[in-house]
Formats: sequence, structure tokens, C-alpha cells
Amino acid sequence: MHDLVIRNATLVDGSGVASRVADVAVDGARFAAVGEGVGAGRRVIDADGLLLTPGWVDIHTHYDGQATWDPQLTPSSWHGVTTAVFGNCGVGFAPVRRGTERYLINLMEGVEDIPETVLAEGIDFRWESFGEYLEALDAMPRIMDVGAQLPHGALRFYVMGERGADHTQAPSGEEIERMGRLLEEALAQGALGLTTSRTIKHRAKDGRYTPSLSAAEPELAGLARAMRRAGRGVIEVNSDFEGGDFERLRQVADLSQRPLSVLLLQMHHVPQRWRETLAGIRAARAAGLAVNGQVGSRAINIMMGLEASVHPFVSHPAWVALAGLSPAERAARLRSDAALRKKLWAERPDDDHTRWVAKLLERTFRFREPLDYEPDPARGVVAVARAAQRDPFDVALEWLLENDGRALLLHTFENYYDGNLEAVREMLEDPATVCGLADAGAHVGLLCDAGAPTTMLTHWARDRSRGPRLPLEKLVRKQTRDTALAYGLRDRGLVAAGYKADFNLIDFARLRARLPQLVYDLPAGGRRLIQRAEGYRATFVAGVEVMRDGEPTGALPGKLIRGPQPAPGAAGSAARATSA
Repeated sequence: MHDLVIRNATLVDGSGVASRVADVAVDGARFAAVGEGVGAGRRVIDADGLLLTPGWVDIHTHYDGQATWDPQLTPSSWHGVTTAVFGNCGVGFAPVRRGTERYLINLMEGVEDIPETVLAEGIDFRWESFGEYLEALDAMPRIMDVGAQLPHGALRFYVMGERGADHTQAPSGEEIERMGRLLEEALAQGALGLTTSRTIKHRAKDGRYTPSLSAAEPELAGLARAMRRAGRGVIEVNSDFEGGDFERLRQVADLSQRPLSVLLLQMHHVPQRWRETLAGIRAARAAGLAVNGQVGSRAINIMMGLEASVHPFVSHPAWVALAGLSPAERAARLRSDAALRKKLWAERPDDDHTRWVAKLLERTFRFREPLDYEPDPARGVVAVARAAQRDPFDVALEWLLENDGRALLLHTFENYYDGNLEAVREMLEDPATVCGLADAGAHVGLLCDAGAPTTMLTHWARDRSRGPRLPLEKLVRKQTRDTALAYGLRDRGLVAAGYKADFNLIDFARLRARLPQLVYDLPAGGRRLIQRAEGYRATFVAGVEVMRDGEPTGALPGKLIRGPQPAPGAAGSAARATSA
């Protein structure tokens, strides 16, 4: 008798093949059988009318700090994620010398918008080496599996000291060798890869560029040779791809003989560069290199709100004068004082922030339920203001004051140059890409894309009205089997005998992401944007139900993943052969 049998589910198994009605049996932490007549179970779930999918594998998160204090890893656990990988973009918290933690916090705050007070209070730095950091992660029960990558910024700073925080400083040959040895050690201890950043968008809170921004060939080659010696690990890169940088990274992949995963998105100042980069990825793959592009499933969205990190009036003296009031008191004051409202929009300061926001409002929209992640440009702040012969800042303030001053505006920062998501559709459809731009756990006062697995299904497979939709089966594979294989996690992402029993039961007709909201539940009372979901009837990790109808069950079966995971045996191999 099986531990669990799910009957009559509409199975979307992660392989990309057409959905089908099937029974699924689970024994312990693994799927035991899939099909008809799988046998009896100690527990039986009638899943008639529900989708059964593998659990989402999110390879691009920034839970490096949160994973040390939050066993629930929200918001991701609310959205069916069963595996989360962090340490991305070259930032993280190990290795670290005692007394130098502040720089890594400063770097994370600047790059990923996680406040210093939150990180300083939330993280108990009881490690120095990366291996000791993994031990700390391993010791904590949690709701999902997690994996960590070695961040280039932390490695550089650990080996070079203060010089390592300056991207213009080159390491000596001896320092390159030491970085390589530490990288090999980390990979042997269970790091899933090495990550680095080469984008000018990434700066520490004190204004310094990310330490790895201009790392030159000797440093990159030293790290690549270390990965080749280790024979394991992925190289993850966030780059602007200026000056032929993709070719430089391709050479690193060739030298290392390790998979290369680069972030791929439409930057609005060079809207066609993503196509050039994708062409480079395809060429590298054709030459036999394991290269992919990590893509999002929606625009990179900035949430503007009166309590968020960004809104049009942050630098206005009249707003600054309200700093002593609580958010509720500020909103009440603004609603009751027409003169103050007019002063905010009619007497704007001539400063960098206000000029920047004036440009943002061209692609900024009212955001309310039902959520629209592909808004028509004709409904943007500037278009509405122009039609009503009003000032755009006046319209923005009116919308921000809705919902007792807790309303949010959606600014389509990137992936929306053409006023639609056609570029994103092309990226999602390409076999050289995987899903990987949700940034869960980061930019906590600025965006909330942790719910991207949910909206990917609802928008692209069910609700899209401004262009073609995408097959549900392909979308599920993109967020499960493809992401798992990108990191060598061959034991998951597929509902087949022998594979890890991480899965979701979903009421697809009811599935939706809820409106994001700001809460103050981080350490030190820090704020963050969260987004809940409806329609997930249950989420299982290793055969254990961890979420039921949107609420945690209290079970914490999640483990630390140490390095690539082997594929199942003969039964799994047969299933895999049919899904390739």
C-alpha cells in the first residue's frame, strides 16, 4: 500500500507532453507510480478537476539572509515553490571575516534593496567559510529545499580585503590562486555554482559599484580553471553585455567546461540587445557549450507606493516634513488637506529624483485587482492625465491615495519597451532559455515578483488578451524540469516514478496572484512587499504536505541541496527518456 495516492488529477508532469488524467502514487519522498491502477494508499486525495504539477524550481532568488531566519521562505512558499536557489548576482554573506560583515550587508542593501537594519538584526553571522555557511543552512528546518551559490563579490572581498570592494583593483596572481582554491572548496562542500555581476545597475549602498563589475580575463580565467578542476557547478552572470562581454563570458564557459547561465531581459536604453545576446547563446549551444538565458515571465515591475521605496514625492520638502507621522497619519493628512496635495504636485522641486520620476510616469499604471501585468499604454498615468488635461503628478497622487493611501502604481521598468509583453513571449518560447528573474527575497520595498510562477500560468496560459497565449505544458516545464536541469538537479521537476515527490495541486480556474501589499514583518520591523495567491489547494515537498489552501501545515521537510543531484534509477530513466 502506498503512503499517498492522488486520483483523477489532470497531470501536467513537467516533461512538456500533453496533459492527461492520471493517478499518482507516492512512497516516502518519491513518486512511486503514475498512470492507471497505481494501487491503494494510506491516504487518498480525490484531485478531480485539479492540476497536478511538479513543484516550482526557482533558480533566481536572494534568500541568502532570510533563509537563516525564516523557515517559511515567504512569499515563495505561497506560490508553489518547492526548491529555491540563492547567492545570485555575485552578492551574499559567505565567506566573511569577523568584523567585516557590514560591507557584505552594505553591498546586499544597495544591489538588492534589503535594508541594513533588517540584515544586521536578522543574520547571526556564526560562520566564516562558505562551508560553515552551508552548515548553518543545513541545521535549520524549512518548508522547501534550498541551494546556495558562492558569490564573487564576497569571495573577492574575503581574499583581497578592502581592495576587493573596488572593482578597478586587480587581484595579484597569488590572490587569484587563493580565490580559485576557495571556490573549489565551496563546490566540493555543496555550492551549486559561482555567481558574478557585471552590470552598472549594481552598486553598494555607499555608491560603490559591485566588486566584480570589471573583473578582467586573468581573474575570470583563474575562477574558470578552478571550476574545471572541481568538475561541478554553474556560472551565473548578470551583465549589461557592453563591449563584447558575452563573448568574454563564452570564453569563460569554454575554459571552465561548466554551464553558463546569463540573465536575459529587454533593457529599455538598448531594446534590441537581448536579441543579440540570445543569438550568442544559441551559437554557443550550437558549438557544444551548455549556455542558457534566464528570463522573466512579465515586465520587471517597480511598485510605487506612499510607503514603498519609490514614489513621485520622496524628495519633495512638503513630503519630507511629514516624516514624523505614521503611514496612516500621513495618508489621513493628505486626504484632508487639498492645499497640501496641490503643493505636492504643483510645486515640485527641480531635482534628479523628480525629473527621473517624470520619465517613469510614461510607463506607470494604476494597479488593482484583477491584476493586469500587460497594461495598455493608453491607461498609463501620462496618457490619462493628458486626456483629462491634468498634471501627471496630480493623477499619480490621486491614485496613490486610494485604499487609504496603501495603493500601488505599477511601473514597467524593463521588458516593456514596446508597451506589451511580446518580447517576453519570444524569450519564453525559445528553447535556449529558462525561467529565472523573479528575484524572490530581494528589492523588498521596490518590487514583488516572487509570485511570477503563479502569474506565468494565469497570464500566459489562461488570461492574456493582447496577443498569443502559450501552452500550459510548456510553461510548467519551463519552471520545473528546465530550471532543475539547469542546475544539475536531475532528481526533481518531473512527475514520474523515482523522482522527488515535490508537487502542487492547483485549482486552475481559481488560480490568481493577489494584489501586493506592504507589511512590516521583517527583523527590526523592516518593511517588505508581499504577494499572496489563491488556487493552490496543496503543495507537497518530499511527499509531505507543507501548504493547504494557502496556509502552512507546519511541516518543514525542506533540506539543503549540496551540489548536483543524481537522476533516479531505471524507472526514472524510462520516464525521462519519454519526456526528453
